[in-house]
Amino acid sequence: MNHNQFVKSHALGNDYIVLEPDRLTFELKAESIRRICDRNHGVGSDGILALTPAAKADFGVRIFNPDGSEAEKSGNGLRIFAKFLYDHGHASNESFSVATLGGIVTCTIFAVKKKVQAVRVDMGIATFQSQQIPVTGAAREVLNEPIEIGGRHLRINAVGIGNPHCVVFVDKLEDHKLLEFGPSLEHHALFPHRTNVQFAQIISHNLIRARIWERGAGHTLASGSSACAVAAAAVRRGLVDRSVTIEMEGGSLQIEVSDTFRVLMSGPASEICTGSFSEDLLASLSE
Repeated sequence: MNHNQFVKSHALGNDYIVLEPDRLTFELKAESIRRICDRNHGVGSDGILALTPAAKADFGVRIFNPDGSEAEKSGNGLRIFAKFLYDHGHASNESFSVATLGGIVTCTIFAVKKKVQAVRVDMGIATFQSQQIPVTGAAREVLNEPIEIGGRHLRINAVGIGNPHCVVFVDKLEDHKLLEFGPSLEHHALFPHRTNVQFAQIISHNLIRARIWERGAGHTLASGSSACAVAAAAVRRGLVDRSVTIEMEGGSLQIEVSDTFRVLMSGPASEICTGSFSEDLLASLSE
């Protein structure tokens, strides 16, 4: 790509802008990230993926939320990033490693005549141990743990998969619960690094419906790492089989959870457009 160019893609409606920082004429910092992601004053996206060098992997990526904070890992973002690497000539093979703040993952491209059909990501091993997620308090597995939010009693399952998650299983999905409790759970004192939040309903032994509140982004149509967390928690609780479909508002992902709780995520990614930042926007980013 030339200077100040970007690629915008989505994975199940979760959209990201992919950038190569060494080709930008401005510094990629919190304020510029917020402006670029703004849907009224910028390009608009759920975050930014920045290609970086990596010492112990084929490629590296930094993942930024629309509020300017940095995320450890993003399942949808990694599928988008893998497709970008393959489509734009960075990756010559169909399988490669990517370093994230949440660990190194392996991405596998499934393509027909060089057209990407799906991407599988080995998201690593899920943990329920409080000190690894992290969750405050005594060392423990955080499973079906009671919590009070705004006078309401919920039961949470905390999962770490390179980033923190809080899964709440409910008998029936109601969006107002997500919008009501998502912000409070994200910022709850139990989660020193904040957390992603999922409300999930078990439909059958191989199907779960979920709604997502993403840390730093809010209500989100889909989230890959959230789908992995929901599946891992459901398997750990004995609620579903180890191969399960997670159905979200933006679409579905297939998740496989091994005996060791290694999680494989498979799903689509689609490019929306390529573009260049205008002089007007660049001027505002340099202010």
